[in-house]
Amino acid sequence: MQFGLWAPVYGGFLRNVEDEGMPATWATIREVAQTADRLGYGTMLIPELYLNDRKGVEAPSLEAWSLTAAVLAVTERLRVMTAIRPGFHLPAVAAKTISTLSDIAPGRIALNVVAAWWAEEAKQFGGRFPAHDERYDQAREFVEVILGSLRESPFDYDGRFFRADGTIVEPKPSSPPVVFAGGESESGREAIAGFADAYAMHGGTLEEVREKVADLNERRLRLAGAPMREFAMAAYVIVRDTEAEARRELERITTVDPSSPGYASFQEFTANSALNVEVSAREYSVGTRGLRPDLVGTAEQVAERIRAYQDAGVSLLLIQSSPLAPELERIAAEVFPLVDRAAVPA
Repeated sequence: MQFGLWAPVYGGFLRNVEDEGMPATWATIREVAQTADRLGYGTMLIPELYLNDRKGVEAPSLEAWSLTAAVLAVTERLRVMTAIRPGFHLPAVAAKTISTLSDIAPGRIALNVVAAWWAEEAKQFGGRFPAHDERYDQAREFVEVILGSLRESPFDYDGRFFRADGTIVEPKPSSPPVVFAGGESESGREAIAGFADAYAMHGGTLEEVREKVADLNERRLRLAGAPMREFAMAAYVIVRDTEAEARRELERITTVDPSSPGYASFQEFTANSALNVEVSAREYSVGTRGLRPDLVGTAEQVAERIRAYQDAGVSLLLIQSSPLAPELERIAAEVFPLVDRAAVPA
């Protein structure tokens, strides 16, 4: 198991707790990133959202790619997996950005290609937001242009959504970034198995995760001749000295307030996504179905659950917790020694 973390670009993770003590500022992200780097966490996921879906659309949030450059500059080992949404970028320009970042921090860049779900955000920022299945076609072309232009110059491409005409991207990275993507619909899984190296999941039960790992590996073998390189899962982690203390914290953060600013994004997410499980408002209070794995309890209980997810096929755990920096310290001190840990895959 590789341990990673989710960057709190929205000022935290909790929809029902207004102030988590980690404001949406560079100072917060720098502290979390350097803490994670020092403690041996392998990967930081930086989500790309132009509006704040946790604290409400009028709340501040931070932009992913400027943060990526800054985090890489102030850490030494941490791999940064940056989310990117094809409807908001030109792929050849994105490839140029990746080329430069790879020169700053060779081998420490990964992509999380997100087909997108938030229509209101696309409207406000001019993003292209086609129908659900078409968003995965757009993502496939997007990845093909990025990887193609990072591998060869000049590069030509003539697709439905994107074009490249003799595009030159230099310098070339020593190796292309690992491409993660996530989706649960039939069309999404089939597309992802074709264009991504790795699969990113929201939190799920052991049974749900086993099914996804088996399904995506089968599809990837059929389409590309090799299984997925990595399986990442988001999870909200609560470690306390006793199970009762952990459950009290869980109750505190999941008390549902339908009038909270972030509740509207829960409704839009479920309306614009083709999910294969139902998500309750209580469960969505932390986002990304992070409570579904139930990594809540003592260090021993949480480690036992993590080992079960490792056996189910998860290779990268992307941790959310609040406040994040001290919780990363606690998890490293108490849980790391109880779980076999792996380095970031080459």
